[in-house]
Amino acid sequence: MNALARLAVVGLIAVVPGCTADKPAEQAPPSTPTQADVPPPLVPAMPLPENAVDKAVAKLDGIAEDLMSKSGIPGMAVAVVHRGKTVYAKGFGVKDVKTGEKIDVDTVFQLASLSKPLTSTVVAHQVGVNAIGWDTPVVSKLPWFALSDPVVTKMVTVGDMLSHRSGLPDHAGDMLEDLGHDRRYVLEHLRDFPLDPFRISYAYTNYGYTTGAEAVAASAGKPWDVLADDVLFDPLGMPSTSYRFADYESRADRAIGHIHVDGKYEPLYVRDADPQAPAGGVSSSVNDMTRWLAMVLANGKHDDKQIVGADALLPALTPQILSSPPSEPAMRSGFYGYGFNVGTTSAARTSLSHSGAFELGAGTNFVILPSADIAIVALTNATPSGVAEALTAQFADLVQFGEVREDWWELYRAVFAEMEKPVGSLVGKQPPPNPSPAAALASYVGTYNNDFWGPARVTEKDGGLMLSLGTKLNVPLDHWDSNVFTFEFVTENAPPGTISKATFDGNKLTLEYYDEFGKGTFTR
Repeated sequence: MNALARLAVVGLIAVVPGCTADKPAEQAPPSTPTQADVPPPLVPAMPLPENAVDKAVAKLDGIAEDLMSKSGIPGMAVAVVHRGKTVYAKGFGVKDVKTGEKIDVDTVFQLASLSKPLTSTVVAHQVGVNAIGWDTPVVSKLPWFALSDPVVTKMVTVGDMLSHRSGLPDHAGDMLEDLGHDRRYVLEHLRDFPLDPFRISYAYTNYGYTTGAEAVAASAGKPWDVLADDVLFDPLGMPSTSYRFADYESRADRAIGHIHVDGKYEPLYVRDADPQAPAGGVSSSVNDMTRWLAMVLANGKHDDKQIVGADALLPALTPQILSSPPSEPAMRSGFYGYGFNVGTTSAARTSLSHSGAFELGAGTNFVILPSADIAIVALTNATPSGVAEALTAQFADLVQFGEVREDWWELYRAVFAEMEKPVGSLVGKQPPPNPSPAAALASYVGTYNNDFWGPARVTEKDGGLMLSLGTKLNVPLDHWDSNVFTFEFVTENAPPGTISKATFDGNKLTLEYYDEFGKGTFTR
């Protein structure tokens, strides 16, 4: 989601201190509006247009239908919360293109990274009851955990992990999960990644985030998914919401993920995000999500009961690190709190948001405008295309300005199209017309060890070679030239069309796709 973060540049709010004087201020003429009782940092650039929310809500059906038509995605659900009430909730399209069953407001979607702000809300609850602190060192709860720098290992906190400022590189550990490694294996191998400067570097990491949540769960003495049920989902009355993939899979009313391939959306893959559940494993419906959104807007309250302490929640909703630096002085900056993107709109209103993206079939987004007491969430069951973000952005424009001021669909569509591109140095290239022959296939067969990725197994089958790595990668090797072979595959981080070289050199095998940070050489 880094490309999206670079696009969705948000601004800096200037906190202007109030001032007093011995002499009473002159009363403004009746024709001049005054906001003397409102601190300057809470004053937007302009008031909301008349009946802004009602008029914006009235246009949502048309916006959703237009985006569905332009994108071709199979399904979506949308909901809006205003002044503590759900003022709009509707499903569009189908759960599965094969069955044609219609989506409704109770259809359960995979949220992907929209799970993160839910996770930070759970942590905020624990902070509020003094069970943990945002500044609690991770190793005080997970003694086995380490990063590559022992000094950082001792210092890194729950808050550092939940704001992506630990120094871990972008999406560190995700490719280990793609191979089938479990949560503990991935977390233990975070120590093998190089680190950027601590607390001044922002890089989005699902497994850094998961580490912070695991420390909180360890402190509570219960699994993360159970903790979330106990302190958030059950108290809010969110029966269709869970961190467990098995719960999503068992729902009769669920939206199936669809991947974008060859110009259409098909339900070809299943995304089980249990290993990184605190970062991307939640499933929920828009009906359930409205309860959480209303609670956030109410500073942690639900039905006049304080579910999450307001003082504990506030740090999650306010800037903790610069995530989208400006490219020129006039540009608004973007920040990350704990699990929330924090920015400023062109109407000088603070916005809270987050997107979720599964290549295999989920695109989600929410936007909260606290000063307007309004929030919107959009969930889709397709490879991210910018639909969810374009819808919420158009709605936010309508609320603030009474009109849509940007072509949000084209802006977001272009960003997500880049994210869909296959990877590999041979993408788009043709095999050499007269390749040098390979050696005898039997000479390549064997187990090639790698302490990071695990062993790669090369076997001979039906006159060709097969490559197996982890529990999920099992692909044929196609000869390219001399001792170079190729393999194609699709994972959460390898879009359709991805191709990797597999180069044999005696007892060494180098897999191009897995050679990031120089870790792609396996030895027989």
